[in-house]
Amino acid sequence: MTDFEPIHRRASIPDIYITRIYAGDPDCELHYETFGRLAEVFGRNTPAHRHSRFYQIHLLLRGNIRLQLDDQTYAGDAPLVFMTPPAIPHAFYSEEHTEGHVLTVRQEVVRAWCAALPGVWPEAQQRTPAFVPLAGLAGESAAEAERLIRYATLLGEEFGAQGRGRLAALRALGQCFFISLHRLIASQGANLASPERGEDLRIFLGFCDLVEAHFRDHLTLPDYASRLAVTEARLNAVCRRMANLASKELIHDRLVQEARRLLRFSTTPIGELSYQLGFADPAYFTRFFTRRVGLTPSQFRASPQQQPT
Repeated sequence: MTDFEPIHRRASIPDIYITRIYAGDPDCELHYETFGRLAEVFGRNTPAHRHSRFYQIHLLLRGNIRLQLDDQTYAGDAPLVFMTPPAIPHAFYSEEHTEGHVLTVRQEVVRAWCAALPGVWPEAQQRTPAFVPLAGLAGESAAEAERLIRYATLLGEEFGAQGRGRLAALRALGQCFFISLHRLIASQGANLASPERGEDLRIFLGFCDLVEAHFRDHLTLPDYASRLAVTEARLNAVCRRMANLASKELIHDRLVQEARRLLRFSTTPIGELSYQLGFADPAYFTRFFTRRVGLTPSQFRASPQQQPT
């Protein structure tokens, strides 16, 4: 096996919008898969890539892996866990028998979990890659590692089932999993990857934070660029490099995602829902949604596959 080419030397790092590849619900907030299954799809020698709007956690139970997380390289035998925050480039190579759990969660879901626990986890810990070997832990850290594995197992069972309340159960288990993960990261701070970031990544992550805070306010692109102290052209170029989308499309994508969620999980009248999303005219909201989804809001809400479980 040859050494990894340093990620920062790559001319282009593909962004994989992960739920568009996974079979099933493209709107899912949390996705579970076994590591072995993903290896069948993507291979065991996975070149550098990123997931611009998702957290991804690999919890390996057997085997070993060689991993590049941003500008740091790691190698280790299972059990181990590593967290890749949104937009962080990563590449890895695993041996044939390597197996475990892989959890992929939309960034706004994780931010909501963290917001529900103000001040508990430092912002840097939420946005910094982490690699934590689990063998040899003692005391509370060892107990926490066991809880993390139990939560992952329960997530896998719930994800593959179709019981009532499945989505709520997945969210609750996912939050428990992330709390357990961050406890471990906090206890093993020396294994955090370098917090240094390239300027493009800094701008992109800052833009994602602003979009999450203000997508209902319908700020203009110059407003976003001004708050990030960059030009509109620079912001657009960064978004295209990091997510293969223009900055305006990232904002629209977040609006559409929230609209789909509200249509799917609430009985709020569509006119009122449009106001909640910051649209002054319900008719404009209907046109906006229909262009991007291919269904009117009423058709989307009535569609059988959109009914929650």
